[in-house]
Amino acid sequence: MFCAYTCQEGQALANSYTFDLAVLDINLPDGDGFQFCKWLKARSHVSVLFLSARDLEEDVLNGYDLGAEDYVTKPFSMKILRRKISVILTREPQNPKVYDDGFLRIDFELGTVQTEQRDCPITPTEYRILKKLVEHKGQLLTYSVLLDSLWQEGVQLLDKHALAVNINRLRKKIETEGRTYISNVYGMGYLWK
Repeated sequence: MFCAYTCQEGQALANSYTFDLAVLDINLPDGDGFQFCKWLKARSHVSVLFLSARDLEEDVLNGYDLGAEDYVTKPFSMKILRRKISVILTREPQNPKVYDDGFLRIDFELGTVQTEQRDCPITPTEYRILKKLVEHKGQLLTYSVLLDSLWQEGVQLLDKHALAVNINRLRKKIETEGRTYISNVYGMGYLWK
């Protein structure tokens, strides 16, 4: 569990770690919890629970409109808050329909990839690798697990060298200097940062 007291601290944590749940207040010293939620939801598929003294109907509705799973107003019961968190964390995860961090946009329903709002042509094999990595963001996918799951989807990559060639081609298309998405964990596999 991590704590951040400002939007800036929260963004630094979100850029460094993968979370299942973010509990957000709306009134933050350097910004607005609603804007932070919007930023967070655009870059990752994290569940959000608002915990705030702001109890106006429009605030609660705004929280839900931004994709929050729940909205709790202060004062609150700790037992009820724990139960709400437990319910959120035990829900079946939903696969994201769109990944968009402002530079890279992947629409999983349309099967399209864009960098800097321009179409990025990738092969079907590269797309399947990309989709698999994004779906397991922050998790190490070993060579064998990644090859097996791709094989089940009809991609006939025979060894980790063929996988590495495809990942290197993909990285050249979607990564720039200072912007790395795919990390090679030497001797083990790959992960989406």
